[in-house]
Amino acid sequence: MAQKPSIPKGTRDFSPSEVAKRNYIIKTIRDQFQKFGFQPIETPSFENSDTLMGKYGEEGDRLIFKILNSGDFLKKADKEAYEAKDSLKITSSISEKALRYDLTVPFARYVVQHRNEIEFPFKRYQIQPVWRADRPQKGRFREFFQCDADVVGSTSLWQEVEFVQLYDAVFSALDLKGVTIKINNRKVLSGFAEVIGESDKLIDFTVALDKLDKIGEEGVKKEMQEKGISAEAIQKIQRVFDLKGDFAEKIKVLKTILSTSEVGKKGIEDLEFINMAIEALGLETATLDLDVTLARGLNYYTGAIYEVSAPEEVKMGSIGGGGRYDDLTGIFGLKDVSGVGISFGLDRIYLVLEELDLFPETVSKDIEALFINFGESESLYCLQAIKALRKAGVAAELYPDEAKMKKQMTHANRRDIPYVVLAGKEEMEQQKFTLKNMRSGEQFTVSQQELVEKLK
Repeated sequence: MAQKPSIPKGTRDFSPSEVAKRNYIIKTIRDQFQKFGFQPIETPSFENSDTLMGKYGEEGDRLIFKILNSGDFLKKADKEAYEAKDSLKITSSISEKALRYDLTVPFARYVVQHRNEIEFPFKRYQIQPVWRADRPQKGRFREFFQCDADVVGSTSLWQEVEFVQLYDAVFSALDLKGVTIKINNRKVLSGFAEVIGESDKLIDFTVALDKLDKIGEEGVKKEMQEKGISAEAIQKIQRVFDLKGDFAEKIKVLKTILSTSEVGKKGIEDLEFINMAIEALGLETATLDLDVTLARGLNYYTGAIYEVSAPEEVKMGSIGGGGRYDDLTGIFGLKDVSGVGISFGLDRIYLVLEELDLFPETVSKDIEALFINFGESESLYCLQAIKALRKAGVAAELYPDEAKMKKQMTHANRRDIPYVVLAGKEEMEQQKFTLKNMRSGEQFTVSQQELVEKLK
């Protein structure tokens, strides 16, 4: 008995309609990337293992898909590790390559490898799939696309301003109104830790603070105390827990809290500059909001931190994020190359647009006209018209088989093709075509030129 086909967990097949909708989002993002001056690059789907390993922490290393060496991969295996059944130790001797985990580390490798060819500042975008050996669940897959834009070689805060504008431009182009671009700064978080005298516990402090909207104030305080941060220390930043108001009002409170922290004050200056510029330039449909609990990417972000949330009526996680990193390429030996970048969550954006019914009707459109097949001579006659239509930019095709009329019409209905074109002996003698609107049922007798004009 033949084995029932399947695909690996955490991967997906996409129907023609789904591909069309995904391509619509990707094209919209790509168009804006290019308008903002970002240049496209692509990197291989797999890298040398030593390029990826050790760059994402212990958890990240565990989620990297390793590729077995070709041929007899056990021939060069570490015998001692093999006999001890030490899978972690044996991996490096049987697997020299791995599927990329994200686009950021391959980009850092690209910059270092091509630094003599690149004109800095270098603005690049990249839209490619990545792979993670994660536990599949709703909204989390083992294979998914990332849509990244980065600038390296500049410390200017105008880059941060531009990324706020880029987020606004993309979501406005998708007609996704009500998006909130949240921003914070790593220096502000470092300032909090400094003010309470717990700089060595920065990560523990911020990881707990990041959960404020999920576990509430008391839950955050409890987690901080469990990590060894005293109640007295937490009291010093009490006003952070109920920080409200607009951007300027929040900044005013932050200045009071961080008055004794030089690093904190520098973070406030950065945020004030970005907000000043955005207020002067304006945003089309998005809102910029200061969120001091935002603490994503603390292992690598050194300045601005971004996170984008969908409109309030949609219960969805972040649909984008990013930040400033001062030493991305340092992991490959090229020190002091500052960069800032953002990413768009393609799959989540898709779900939001679907839920809000924001995909234009034309996105999933198949072909404009199906020509009915009445036989060899009729088909040849139809193909001449199809050639003219395609040249005019109209998608059209001939039903390939000389089947019953009902079957061909049913095929057009199932594919939601708006027009059917018929040409039998009578039409051929008159050099005409019968054009039928499948939605209204109306029929017209037209010449080839009239056919092209109507369908255009």
